[in-house]
Amino acid sequence: MAFFRHHGYINLRMLLRVIGWLLTIEAAFMVLPCITGLVYGEGSVWRFLICMGITAGCGSFMVALKPKSREMGKREAVLLTGLTWVILSLFGMLPFLLCGTHLNVTDAFFETMSGFTTTGASVLNTLEGVPHSILLWRCIVQWIGGLGIILFTLAVVPMLNYQGGMQLFNAEVTGITHDKLRPRVSFTAQSLWIVYICLTTLLIILLSLSEMSVFDAICYGLSTMSTGGFSNSDSTVDELGSLYIKIVLIFFMFLGGVNFSLLFKAVTGKFKTVFQNDVLKWYIGIVFICYVLLLLNVWHQGLIHNVDDATIDPLFQAVSILTSTGITEPDFADWGSLSTVVLIIMMVMGACAGSTSGGAKIDRFLVLFKFLRNEFFKMMHPNAITTVSINGKGTPSTVVNKTLAFLFLYIIVILVGGTLLVLIGLPLKDSFFICLSAISNTGLGTDVTGISGNYALVPDAGKWLLSFIMLVGRLELFTILLIFIPSFWRK
Repeated sequence: MAFFRHHGYINLRMLLRVIGWLLTIEAAFMVLPCITGLVYGEGSVWRFLICMGITAGCGSFMVALKPKSREMGKREAVLLTGLTWVILSLFGMLPFLLCGTHLNVTDAFFETMSGFTTTGASVLNTLEGVPHSILLWRCIVQWIGGLGIILFTLAVVPMLNYQGGMQLFNAEVTGITHDKLRPRVSFTAQSLWIVYICLTTLLIILLSLSEMSVFDAICYGLSTMSTGGFSNSDSTVDELGSLYIKIVLIFFMFLGGVNFSLLFKAVTGKFKTVFQNDVLKWYIGIVFICYVLLLLNVWHQGLIHNVDDATIDPLFQAVSILTSTGITEPDFADWGSLSTVVLIIMMVMGACAGSTSGGAKIDRFLVLFKFLRNEFFKMMHPNAITTVSINGKGTPSTVVNKTLAFLFLYIIVILVGGTLLVLIGLPLKDSFFICLSAISNTGLGTDVTGISGNYALVPDAGKWLLSFIMLVGRLELFTILLIFIPSFWRK
């Protein structure tokens, strides 16, 4: 506390109280796995009840704190955002420690952070024998993190609308700019979550109409809409044996990569705004280009044996990787070098800002390409006045500068993280690839982890580092890294 007083006032009691509300909400979500355990007659139910009791008890204690002031500024918003994701992961890992997965603290935290950040990287060697309650909890965790823990808090705790709500919104929601769909931040958060819940429900219903069981449909629905990629079995998508399932998953993975503000506008009938959006046009175009490149590569490798190999499978892979869902075809590792290059480009780029996907986001690359075009033009016309125009509007220079800084910092984190993983003992190629996979929240791996991304063989130090990188990537770099800058703590 002396440190905080010396470096400027931080409303710590208010931060803890908000985190307490979040812990009680997290405990409430644990009810669903408990019910699942009862339905399947699993002995881990009482252990899940213990986890729920610990989480709810600590949350209630924090809620009972009485802060002198309920005001929260930008510094509190940044701290709250970072602390929330870490603390909820610490409590969210309790079921992995106590309920039959036999994970140690490092593995349990990695699995939980991977879920909350929708990375989808797992340390579980097999899902056979894992309790249904744990399988559902993994999917619930990534579904909560898909649209954002803080955004969920703003939707269910309206008092934050008056106490730093906009700072919280900006600290977590991905993108270079943020649209308030409605006058109050809490109403905007509620609108986005309503769209998210409705799409998830619709997806689960559509999957239930196939040969999938209701439990499988729920797990795949939560995993797909959050673009997380966790599965509930060792079976691959190809082994699901249904073209219908693949088409449904492709469509909803694509929607998961669209800015949810645009989806809300589409639902409310503002179709003109949606169809004129430059980023959405780029998103559709990039999906098509990646599909064509993967198709050509598959054809060149002689891997086309039926219609699906030339149509659905390359499209499924393009949408899955670009949206950072990370669900792969079983033979994707054999698709050739061009597919690997396309894979890396898609992982870096990601889908649209304001979506549940990872990556640096198409919005930023659109700004970058238009900025570079203007720079080339000004080399020939030095006196010309140019602007980066997105959706017919000029982009402020501050936004352009922040975008360029973000992309540069993105590369720095990959280089530093990859180098540290090499020093920890991982091979060079694996180190930089899984670092890219972590910061882009894709969850894929290479030789050590396998293409499907099993991280059990990564040393414990590497798992903690990757957990941090996953969090940095999910919260768009600045929110977490800002905490380590000395000027952040000065009054």
